Amino acid sequence: MPSAAPRLSLADIAALARVQRPVVSTWRRRHPDFPAAVAEEGNRTWFDGRAVADWLTTTGLGNTSADDIAPELAAHGLVRLAEEIGAQRLVSVIGALLCLHHTDDKPLSGTTPGALLARVERMDPDDEFFLRELAEDPGLSVRLAPVAEDLIEAAYSPGGAHEHLMSHRHRLGLTGPDTGSLSPELRDLVVAVADPLGHASGDDTLTVADPHALCGDLLHDIVSALDDPEDSTVIAAERSPELARLTRRRLLLAGVPEIDLDVQAGGELEEGLADLDLIVTTLPYQAGESRSRVRALEEIEELSVLLRPGRTAVVVGPADTLVGELDPGTANIRWRLLSSGLVESVTTLPGGADPYRPWYGCALWTLRRDPVTDARGRVLVNDIGSRALDGDTVRSLAEDILLWRAEGHHLGGHDARYGLPVPVRDMKDRRTEPLVPPGPPVSRVVSQTVRDRPALIAEAETRLSEAEGRARVHADEQGPLRGALVRRTGPLPERVTVNALIRQNRLTSVKGHRIADEHIDPDGQLPVLGPDEVLGRAPRGGRRVDRLVLAAEYPHAALTLPGDAVYTAGAEFGVLVDHEGSSVVSFPARVLRVNPQARRALTPRVLALLLEGVRSVQGPPGSARSPRGIGEVALPDLHPGEVARLDAVLAEAERRRALLDEQYAELDTIRRLSAAGFADGTLAAPDN
Repeated sequence: MPSAAPRLSLADIAALARVQRPVVSTWRRRHPDFPAAVAEEGNRTWFDGRAVADWLTTTGLGNTSADDIAPELAAHGLVRLAEEIGAQRLVSVIGALLCLHHTDDKPLSGTTPGALLARVERMDPDDEFFLRELAEDPGLSVRLAPVAEDLIEAAYSPGGAHEHLMSHRHRLGLTGPDTGSLSPELRDLVVAVADPLGHASGDDTLTVADPHALCGDLLHDIVSALDDPEDSTVIAAERSPELARLTRRRLLLAGVPEIDLDVQAGGELEEGLADLDLIVTTLPYQAGESRSRVRALEEIEELSVLLRPGRTAVVVGPADTLVGELDPGTANIRWRLLSSGLVESVTTLPGGADPYRPWYGCALWTLRRDPVTDARGRVLVNDIGSRALDGDTVRSLAEDILLWRAEGHHLGGHDARYGLPVPVRDMKDRRTEPLVPPGPPVSRVVSQTVRDRPALIAEAETRLSEAEGRARVHADEQGPLRGALVRRTGPLPERVTVNALIRQNRLTSVKGHRIADEHIDPDGQLPVLGPDEVLGRAPRGGRRVDRLVLAAEYPHAALTLPGDAVYTAGAEFGVLVDHEGSSVVSFPARVLRVNPQARRALTPRVLALLLEGVRSVQGPPGSARSPRGIGEVALPDLHPGEVARLDAVLAEAERRRALLDEQYAELDTIRRLSAAGFADGTLAAPDN
């Protein structure tokens, strides 16, 4: 019997389809067959999740593949259940049901609490995997059985269903430092560097251990990388009894034979059960105020004792301990590890390696007993802290470390891309300093970008000369900028308020629009102009909105016309002329539009200049608004002839400013390239 379909809000449907929220409103309006709402609660509308999933699959709309829609729908249902019964309990009970199905390959639903309990006691009499979870509340277990079957159907296997559950554990609320939260990219890096296939024994079997299993992420990834997970033996420990049982179930569902699986609840590995081929682990997270750097290094020392010749350990831990600056006492412990000959490589990782603790810096160490001859006495020190940990970086770094492992100092004729081999003896006197490469990688020094840097600078210098030439030609043709502006004599011009200009049809006031942050799309077609753009705090064109989203969500929004004066008033006043038009003005910015056909018409440039010169539109420091509204501001009512002459001066000033901006851009390019070249030592200023 299938479980009840989850209810979805419009925002949920957008997340399910991987589109922006306004797109769903457009679908609902334009497609008569869009599923009808099933409930209205306050200002939220609810839809039948299964009907929505079927509609998305049938129409092919959205960005979620048909194969992913059912698992995503199941995830939405799980979120609702987690809110009701708690994330830990939900994950434990559903994981136990999946494990039961894996064990006896029988349907889960359509049973009674008593029958389910008898079945559980028969299949797990020693309570190794799921007895206590399902026996604690048989009624809840029976209730969640259809949910587990839906997950199996969506993922095609109990193991796949459990991985779907684990991939959404943080979304369900199973968070905290003990649950593990390494980014998928960092997990990929650990597997690539660990090289499980390369560490398999002669009979193609692998024995892997993790003394801090948490939720079993790294162990699962390692055994899944084998040709057949049944060829693995797993030895692990986890201090949390609940997570130890979760890891045990997860690895059983991944295909590890029960007889070859030992996950202890506690802090000690049963390493005597088998010779270890590989160790992977994440040192437990500790808050900064209670973090013991000494203990972290001692744990790595304890791991090194378990390594057999030619075997490897991969450790992810706190960057401040593994690669940071240390006090002399702690630095001596790190030096003891480095000088032992066991440390193969050290890598500083970028921020975000732990996405649920972005402030927590991580580093990666690899250890190896009896390295190849050309690697002895050296450590490959890498730094990818300033790079994105994407697929290319993962592949390149893993290749560097694996070549270092296989070839040593010469890396098989390959230059490391993110670090340098550093003699251990050179680290002794700098043991308290950060553990980073002593210079740029050789590959960067000889890279195409570096080789081309002098040419790029020369090209920028050429473009600068060309821009200077255009400016000189313009100056020669036009002569010096001479506005012929003089002190006014005689009566001052009469003044007219902006409100009066609007009443006289010489100006039109146009309101800005409240554009929601969720609708800002860098790939949109229409630029958004708000206070930050007007005041120069943000570049024009940096914020955009999609044309279809604007039409769907803001049907009354109007775009700017060429020459519109966009202004913002408050603690700071600013105004800019949108010469191109077709922009969206974001409140509290507004528009004053000049009517060129009016009697005594202004021009946009002159209007902007006059507004800039009026002090009353500028609020005092610390104020939230200006002392009077823009409509009350009085401007000099210039004669049309004077307006035309002033506009010509302003247009010429704008043209000269554009010519200077071209030169500034090339000067910035020259400075940026020079800074990069001298910082990494690849540029020089010869004595000519």
